[in-house]
Amino acid sequence: MSTEIRVPSLGESIIEATISKWVKREGDSVVAGEPVLELETDKVNLEVSAEKSGVLQAIAKQEGDTVRIGDVVGIIQENQETGAHRAPAVTTSTAAAELNGEAARAAAPEVPVAEGRPAETTVPAQNDTSTVTISQPPAAAPEVQATPLAQRMAAEHHIDIRWVKGSGPGGRVTKEDVAAFLNSGTTSAPPESPAPVQPTPAPSSAPPGQADSSPKMVPATSATLPLATRPIDAEREERVTMSRRRQTIARRLVEAQQTAAILTTFNEMNMAAVMDIRTRHKDRFRERHGITLGFMSFFTRATVGALKAFPLLNAEIQDDTIVVKHYYDIGIAVGTEQGLVVPVLRDAERKSFAQIEQDIADLATRARSNTLGITDLQGGTFSITNGGIYGSLMSTPILNMPQVGILGLHKIEERPVAVNGSVQICPMMYVALSYDHRIVDGSEAVRFLVHVKELIEDPEALLLEG
Repeated sequence: MSTEIRVPSLGESIIEATISKWVKREGDSVVAGEPVLELETDKVNLEVSAEKSGVLQAIAKQEGDTVRIGDVVGIIQENQETGAHRAPAVTTSTAAAELNGEAARAAAPEVPVAEGRPAETTVPAQNDTSTVTISQPPAAAPEVQATPLAQRMAAEHHIDIRWVKGSGPGGRVTKEDVAAFLNSGTTSAPPESPAPVQPTPAPSSAPPGQADSSPKMVPATSATLPLATRPIDAEREERVTMSRRRQTIARRLVEAQQTAAILTTFNEMNMAAVMDIRTRHKDRFRERHGITLGFMSFFTRATVGALKAFPLLNAEIQDDTIVVKHYYDIGIAVGTEQGLVVPVLRDAERKSFAQIEQDIADLATRARSNTLGITDLQGGTFSITNGGIYGSLMSTPILNMPQVGILGLHKIEERPVAVNGSVQICPMMYVALSYDHRIVDGSEAVRFLVHVKELIEDPEALLLEG
């Protein structure tokens, strides 16, 4: 009995994904509940598990293919015996034919081909009533098996895939094989490729003494080719396909720039009081709660206090309506190898310093291990991003739409500042607030940031905000 592997529901607003990795290969034994493949969505990566135990009989979609919810990507042949003998591998083309039916075969009429001779197709010549006979390769010509990523990489580098030796199952060509072929410096001309036949130019029909105004064929050069198809120097250049997540990040950032009226206001904060509290209480805090007392809990609590005082920064625009939210789900930006993600700290106004630190640490760990769920990234009423961990002194953060405000933190640097008429060396931090000027006025944004500054420079005031 066969069981189809289908793309499951991927979460709200997500309808398609990319197959990032097949954990199992054709012919491998699988156990019910065991991961079979991984899907990359716009937000997170998901594992698809086998519903039944058996043998992975066929793979219909390869790594790099885009799939939609409900698509069949493979078949599991359920074992009647407990013995783990491997089933014969089914080629991708065969599996696709089995899964997609015989529609394509029925749509194309069969043309009898004489044995030993290439098939011929008769098509009408342009602007002529005569016909031109085109010879096709023999029907029995061998087909090179290659992954979609390998085919795309070969096309980008103008490599004939027939010259690349495959190391995958059944001799399938992988992207690593294409990369090795590029590094070897071997020519990519196809084997026994006949020289192209140059068509004889038609005689000019222009009368004597007049220039021929008919269009001329201009040979393609690297300057006239589209950017994606221009040849590149394999030793000095590299083309890397953008991941689905990176494409989504790029699209959303451009959307934010084109949709919102983004302005940024700056201020600086004296971090001496917060650093003093951390120094005096960090050991006891770690012993009691099992986590370090960081800066994010102070800034989260200060942000919630400022949002309560200036509620329009905790809103969003829906058509011509302003939706003000009286709950505080704070997005915390986390940098990962796959790109920036912004998991959401729910109900931040109800959490203690320890709960905030523990939840942020958990979200960051799961973000970097790629185990966040869709719900961890949905929603959010305001965001905080900390470029200071990378050494940033000042920046202008971009809104995380549809939010209308984001607070940017930066590195702490000792600088001479005037304090009560004297110059002192203090640990200072520049902070930035980017806001949507469509509903937030400049005065309101400035006062919001000043309120955050006051709470950070006088941490005891955070207790009164609770």
